[in-house]
Amino acid sequence: MPNKSDPVWRSVLDRILVAWQHPLPHHLISHLMYRFTRLQYAPLKNRFIDWFVARFNVDMRQAVEENPHAYPTFNAFFTRALKPEMRPIAGGANDIACPVDGTISQIGKIVENRLFQAKGRYFSLEALLGGSRDLANNFRNGQFATIYLSPRNYHRIHMPLPGNLKQMIHVPGRLFSVNPLTTRTVRSLFARNERVVCLFETPAGSMAMILVGAICVASIETVWAGAVTPYRPRGRLREWNYTDKPVYLERGDEMGRFNMGSTVIVLFGPESSRWETALREDSAVKTGQLIGTVTSPSGAGD
Repeated sequence: MPNKSDPVWRSVLDRILVAWQHPLPHHLISHLMYRFTRLQYAPLKNRFIDWFVARFNVDMRQAVEENPHAYPTFNAFFTRALKPEMRPIAGGANDIACPVDGTISQIGKIVENRLFQAKGRYFSLEALLGGSRDLANNFRNGQFATIYLSPRNYHRIHMPLPGNLKQMIHVPGRLFSVNPLTTRTVRSLFARNERVVCLFETPAGSMAMILVGAICVASIETVWAGAVTPYRPRGRLREWNYTDKPVYLERGDEMGRFNMGSTVIVLFGPESSRWETALREDSAVKTGQLIGTVTSPSGAGD
C-alpha cells in the first residue's frame, strides 16, 4: 500500500482527485447554482440555510440581521451584512486593511513577472491581468497577497486603501474549484479561472484587486457596476475605463461581493508597501485587520 505522506504519491493522488473537474460544464453548474440560490420558496430556502449554518458553524450574532429565515433568498443570506463593530477597519494613514475574511493562500513578493501559487507552481502576472504587458509592468517585482474565502466566511469585499478606480477588466475563463487541493494541483489556476480585475490609484500608487471566480460562484458584483458575471457570450474579454467617470472609495468601503465564494488577489507595485511579518501561508485573516503598510506614499489616493 503506498505511503500517503510520500510527496510523489501525494502528488499523484491530488491529480486523481482533481481530474474529474476538467470535463465538467463549469458554467452550466454555476448557472444552475445562480438560479437555486435565488429561489424564494421559504420551506426549501430556510431548510438549506439551516443546514448551511449548522454545517459551517456560521455565527449569526455578527450579522446585522441575526434571523437566518428573514433573508428572502439563500444568496441574500450568503452575502449578509455584518455589524460594523464586528470588523473594525485599520485606521492609520499608511495602514493597509485586509479586504476580506479568509485564509492567506500565499503572500509575498512578485518575482519579476511571476506570482507563487503553491508547491513550486508559479503563474504569470501578465496572464492574471488579462494579457496586458503594460498593466503587468505596474506590478513587476511588487507585492501580492492571495486570500481564499471558504463557504463560512463573510463574502463582501472591502477596500484595503482609499483609492480612485481607473479600470475594470472582466477576463473570461474556466471555473475550477478554488481550494488548497486545486491550488497545488491545477497549473496557473488563478490565471485560468474567470475573474474581474479592478485597478485603483491609491496612496501606495497602483493597486489591483482581482476577484477570482470558481465553480458555483454564480456571480461577482462590484458596487459601481453591479453584477459583472455571469455574462453571455463567453470568451470575450471586456474592459471599462473610469478615468473620466471618477469612482472614489475610502479604506474599508465595500467594493464588491462574491455570490458564493472564491479568492481575492491584491497587488501593489515595487517598493510601495510591505506586508505584516506575522502573515504567512494558512494565516486566518479578517476584514479590516492590519495586513501591511504603505512604505512609499504617493498621495494619489488623496
